[in-house]
Amino acid sequence: MLVLTRKAGDTLLIGNDVEVVVLEVRGEQIKIGIRAPKDVRILRKEVLEAIEEANRAAAIAGNTDALARLVGGLAVPGKAEEK
Repeated sequence: MLVLTRKAGDTLLIGNDVEVVVLEVRGEQIKIGIRAPKDVRILRKEVLEAIEEANRAAAIAGNTDALARLVGGLAVPGKAEEK
C-alpha cells in the first residue's frame, strides 16, 4: 500500500484517467473528489460489501425455497401417496 500525506487542494493521479483531489480536511475526516471516465466504477468499500452480503443472503434464501419446492415434490420411500 502506498501511503501519502496530502493537503487540501492536492491531487493524486491514478493511471492516465483518474484524479483524486483532496477537497477539504476537517478533524479526522477528509472530503475527496474523484474524476474518472464514466466506465470506471467507483464505490465505497463498505457499500460494495453490503451489496455483496445482501446478494449472498438472497441467493441462499432463493436456493432454500427452490430446494424446499423440489423436496416437497419427492415421494418418500415406503409411504403411500396421498391423493
